[in-house]
Amino acid sequence: MSLDLKDPSLYINRELSWLQFNTRVLAQTRKSQLPPLERLKFIAIYGTNLDEFYMVRVAGLISLYKAGIQETGPDRLTPAEQLQAIRDYLHREKQELEERYTTITAELEEEGVHIRPFDALDAATREKMREAFYEEIYPVIIPIAIDATHPFPHLNNLSFALAVKLQDREGNLKHGLVRIPRLLPRFLKADHTFVPIESVVEHFIGDLFPGYTEVASTPFRVTRNADLAIEEEEADDFLEMMEEGLRSRNKGQIIRLELTGDADPDLVEFLNSHLRVEEGDIYYYRSIPLNLGALWQIVGDKSLAHLLLPGYTPKTLPPFDREEVFSAIEAQDSILYHPYESFEPVVKFIQQAAADPDTLAIRMTLYRVGAKSPIVKALIDAALDGKQVTVLVELKARFDEENNLRWAKKLEEAGAHVVYGIPGLKVHAKIAQVIKRKNGQLKSYLHLATGNYNPGTAKIYTDISYFTARKEFNNDATRFFHFLTGFSAYAKLQTLYMSPNQIKPKLLKLIEKEAEYGSEGHMILKANSLAHPEIIRALYKASQKGCRIELIIRGICCLRPGVEGVSENITVSSIIGKYLEHPRIYWFKHDEVGCYISSADLMPRNLDRRIELMTPIIEPALAERIEQILTLQLADNQLRWVLRSDGDYVEVHPKEGERPVNSQELLEKYVNKLYERTRKHNNSKGNNYVKRLAEKLLKES
Repeated sequence: MSLDLKDPSLYINRELSWLQFNTRVLAQTRKSQLPPLERLKFIAIYGTNLDEFYMVRVAGLISLYKAGIQETGPDRLTPAEQLQAIRDYLHREKQELEERYTTITAELEEEGVHIRPFDALDAATREKMREAFYEEIYPVIIPIAIDATHPFPHLNNLSFALAVKLQDREGNLKHGLVRIPRLLPRFLKADHTFVPIESVVEHFIGDLFPGYTEVASTPFRVTRNADLAIEEEEADDFLEMMEEGLRSRNKGQIIRLELTGDADPDLVEFLNSHLRVEEGDIYYYRSIPLNLGALWQIVGDKSLAHLLLPGYTPKTLPPFDREEVFSAIEAQDSILYHPYESFEPVVKFIQQAAADPDTLAIRMTLYRVGAKSPIVKALIDAALDGKQVTVLVELKARFDEENNLRWAKKLEEAGAHVVYGIPGLKVHAKIAQVIKRKNGQLKSYLHLATGNYNPGTAKIYTDISYFTARKEFNNDATRFFHFLTGFSAYAKLQTLYMSPNQIKPKLLKLIEKEAEYGSEGHMILKANSLAHPEIIRALYKASQKGCRIELIIRGICCLRPGVEGVSENITVSSIIGKYLEHPRIYWFKHDEVGCYISSADLMPRNLDRRIELMTPIIEPALAERIEQILTLQLADNQLRWVLRSDGDYVEVHPKEGERPVNSQELLEKYVNKLYERTRKHNNSKGNNYVKRLAEKLLKES
């Protein structure tokens, strides 16, 4: 009897899989070999991740539940069941979070770094905090009375405030709030002591409400539904519609309330009589500050850099160690593996094109580019210089919308042709094309990538850049940009692959073809997330035929490996380390191309509802280099976790007598060696030497 590959038991719930990912982030705080501030950084990442999860995923489930939707996803869990499972999971994990924070802060104390409330300070530091309160806080803070003539105020998403219970001279009880604006620092600093701002404000409540005595106070933080609902077909002006949508983000339903563990019950009842948050979405923290993401203020303090892992400087290797990048692109196809290899050649690609009088046109997509983007500044310069600049700015890049709106307006003002996305589809592709006139002929140059055009994140995200001047690739790039700017609804590329019409069918075909080789078949798929039911079923079928499948999935994975008769031949690994693993790489042993890089994860949204690109790496030496990187990561026994069939992850450790392998650390050392040796030999031995040396060093790793 054949097994039903749609059986819900074969699928792990997407939301619970995401929670497992964030648990793996939190688990980095247990690694005693990491410096204490490095471990505190993972608590900050954990908190930032959880904020976004609540604002989007939990908010969406609450909306589905209220709409009466009973079933979502191949695992068949209802919204109500998912919400209950999420709440139970997070309330259980809260104890681990508090224990890890307490351990780390105790170690920081030993290093002379203190995170202490006002009441735990010595007299000299208290005096500094008093001065800071009156000089920096008192003029901008907002005390608010709540009574019949003073209604409960609107609280923006992720608002942080104090609720207070006061008594007047006649003994009457009053309630109020003290809003703490975001422009104020989360921690006040005195030497190496960091004081939570709310503890300072609490101490001076009497000065904010003169004539009243404080009875009780509690810090609290609210989270709203922040997922934008955009009715694109009804919008005449997409820019104006997005601006209105951003304003509405602060009006979404409040879905989470965070409080300190000693919160006064009467104040909690007062708050929730106005906020109306479900009991399961109220979280009490005993020993950690509200807004864990704000710990970045401490992690980023330059005076404490010695308590982090040593910094790494990305290297620029041949052929991009020359000043001019375009001759290097003409000479050969090249890949860069960030952040080990510098992102600077990508920035120069646009900057040099903008400055070159031979440049006719620059076209690119922008998704997340950062607040201070040298790339966008170069595009503005090119447009002002009269070059044809075409930019798709994806305004629907979640939580980067305001930044992208600002850049879009500046590009338009400079004379660039700006496209604000495609109705009904988010553009997530990473592509830039430069067209020049050389010796009377047009010549095109292309950059394709797995990550964003953001020099900041390129230092902490691992991603692949690919440069080529191949005509067939550039012809497809031209078709792609014509599709973005025109009405080519049925555009089909010849060498590249574009979703939503081409990537999924190509991947399904590649999986099916590799499966035909049975036990000789082998594929390695690396992505951020795997949740597409059709892809999962195709992988199950390939496993049933004996094909060896190695998945490197950093985050969500809905596939259940190791199930008898279904997925015995599938392993799922997740690498969590110093850098965020971000590339999408799809490698097939028997395919004539063998290796593909993509902006697309293996998710329904990427393959069915987004504009994405997948690029074949047709140069064998480059494909082999990528294969070696994947092989190194699968050998990692320091940063790697393995998914079991029951849905839990176990951390991989070196077996007895086995050499420790930290893939990220080894890649740093590999690129450093490559950099040193190529500087010594580059002039005499050229780029073939670089290729051979790269292969040798990767094999050694």
